[in-house]
Amino acid sequence: MSEHREREHRKREDRECGAYRERRALIGRGAAVWTRTAGTGPQRVLPDGCTDLIWSEAGPDGELLVAGPDTRARLAPGPPGTRAVGLRFAPGQGPAVLGVPAHELRDQLVPLAALWPGAEVRRLAERIAEAERIADAERIADAERTAEAERTAARQAVQGRLLEDAALGRLRTAEPPDPVLAAIVAGVSRGTGVAGIAAAVGLGERQLHRRSLAAFGYGAKTLGRVLRLNRALDLARTGVPFAAVAATAGYADQAHLAREVRTLTGVPLGRLLQGSGG
Repeated sequence: MSEHREREHRKREDRECGAYRERRALIGRGAAVWTRTAGTGPQRVLPDGCTDLIWSEAGPDGELLVAGPDTRARLAPGPPGTRAVGLRFAPGQGPAVLGVPAHELRDQLVPLAALWPGAEVRRLAERIAEAERIADAERIADAERTAEAERTAARQAVQGRLLEDAALGRLRTAEPPDPVLAAIVAGVSRGTGVAGIAAAVGLGERQLHRRSLAAFGYGAKTLGRVLRLNRALDLARTGVPFAAVAATAGYADQAHLAREVRTLTGVPLGRLLQGSGG
């Protein structure tokens, strides 16, 4: 493919699938701050075992939302061009910030005002809404000399920091992280069965299930499936052959990988990688 055709192909993908960026979050443990601009194609959000605190610019005033842990892929709301900034918590981290067990948010997208006091949400929303002024004041963006894309990036950078600040404030007064959670994530990532994980952390299987529901939104077995899916997609996006992806990520074979991808994302792996899966 010529350089010109490659460039046009990338432009078409950007229009259809939108633009997505992320960076490590200050709150640590694998959390990330991300930005997304919706394209013209379906914006498929894949399950990842996490909860997200989101500022969406959809609507006249914008809105603070919380996305719970998904068991299946879902389509993100908003027309093409809608911008959003989010703070994705590491698996098990969200409940300490949001104040509710993860299973109460499973497969849901709810206003933050349903979880936090109204005054706290309004203050945060007002600060995020004026992020462009804050960015200018910090000399991150210059309204007269900086391109629109750079001003947007600067505004989103400030909005992401404000989400992090809000989360850090809540984490300072939260209970320390449950050490069992890291062991559960490590266990399912290695492919250890529920019984083996329960024995390793000194819990019965029912106790482990209850702790997992509260922290991750679903049991350890489902968490393992979701995290394995994401490992497989990371490999496949680098061009690793599907058979090798299946073997490396812990699937029985390529057919098993194909079934799991379609079950959890709603589309075949090849289509997902082409960008139509978001």
